[in-house]
Amino acid sequence: MNKKVLDSSAILAVIFEEFGAEVIRPLLDCSLVSSVNLAEVYSKLSEKGIFDEQSIDDLQKLGLEIVDFDLPQALKVADLRPLTRHLGLSLGDRCCLALAMIRNTTAVTADREWGKLSFCPVEVIR
Repeated sequence: MNKKVLDSSAILAVIFEEFGAEVIRPLLDCSLVSSVNLAEVYSKLSEKGIFDEQSIDDLQKLGLEIVDFDLPQALKVADLRPLTRHLGLSLGDRCCLALAMIRNTTAVTADREWGKLSFCPVEVIR
C-alpha cells in the first residue's frame, strides 16, 4: 500500500481536534509529510504560542515519515504553479502535492479547493 501524503491542514486538524481529525488519526503512522509542511505545522503552533519541546515530541510520536524537501520536489512545485494559481494554492500546498505526485500516491488535506484538482489523487477530509 502506498503511504498517503498529509498536508499541514490535515495534521493541524488532528492537533486541534477539528472536524475531519477522525479521518486522519488512522493514517498517521502510515503516512508521509514533507518537511516544508511540517514547518508550516510548527509555525502555526508557534503563532498560537504552543511551540515548545513538548509539541515537538508530540508530533514526532504521531509516527509520520518526514520527507526532506529536495530538488525533484522543487522542480515539481514550480511546474504546479501555473496549474494551481487560480485556486490560490500556497507553496506549502504545492509541496504536499509534489511529494504525492512523485511518490505516486494520494494527497490528504482539509482544503476543499484541492478537490478541484485533476492531476493528482486528493482526499479532502471535510
